[in-house]
Amino acid sequence: MRKLILTLSALFVIFALAACGGGNTTQESEAPATESQEGTEQPVESTEPVKLVVGASNVPHAEILEFAQPLLAEKGIELEIITFQDYVLPNKALENKEIDANYFQHVPYLEKQKKDFKYDFVNAGGVHIEPIGLYSQKYKSVEELPEGAEIIMSNSISDHGRILSMLEEKGLIKLKEGIDITGATIDDIVENSKNLKFIADVEPGLLPKAYLNGEGDAMLINSNYALDAGLDPAKDPIAVESPENNPYVNLVAVRSGDESREEIKTLIEVLQSEEIAAFINETYNGAVIPAAQ
Repeated sequence: MRKLILTLSALFVIFALAACGGGNTTQESEAPATESQEGTEQPVESTEPVKLVVGASNVPHAEILEFAQPLLAEKGIELEIITFQDYVLPNKALENKEIDANYFQHVPYLEKQKKDFKYDFVNAGGVHIEPIGLYSQKYKSVEELPEGAEIIMSNSISDHGRILSMLEEKGLIKLKEGIDITGATIDDIVENSKNLKFIADVEPGLLPKAYLNGEGDAMLINSNYALDAGLDPAKDPIAVESPENNPYVNLVAVRSGDESREEIKTLIEVLQSEEIAAFINETYNGAVIPAAQ
């Protein structure tokens, strides 16, 4: 009788567990962790960083971007930098969607490129200014430049107004009254007391080499190319462009509409941050100036 009671008790426990679902523990452990009580899958947030590909000139643009990489990584953005040696390919790469943005050009150059090639690009934000310098192997000051001195300048027309404005600022020439400096050309010179001769047939990236070879009496070189060639744009020039009211801010360009992408907004936020400004000031000692200054 005792055995019968024990057997019946055991059977009762088994049936009770089955009724409560205790016999379905294996199936429950295999259920997806993301299912809700209704059986609908809940979205799982991705921890993968967003990748952003930016084209840039070697110096200082790529160096600034390299410094920004860990700052962007903290915000979930993996920055890939592709460097270019000229001023033509970065915009072509942006147009062909090979990169998400580029950082190498100033505002007037971007506007001319848009006009010439019908690029649908926008300025996502300015970052820095590179004051252009007048370099000479033969003379130590602007005043020493002789009558008929040969001045070599970039063949990039978008730089001509900037160069001529700087020479006017230094008292070497005078431009037409009221001329827009971003569009000024040699033909807009109305006074040239030293009869300076202008040669504008050298690629911007080759100007430092021409300078080091002793060509011409003086030449105008943009800071990024001077830095890339090992020159010191803060000490080596005999005259330097003033950064005040300077429209030649180097910017990040993107395809129209992409300026509203969150990762692009974050890129600009980082590049315009105090950390980046401090890096620029400490690294380039006035050869490159944060746009916000």
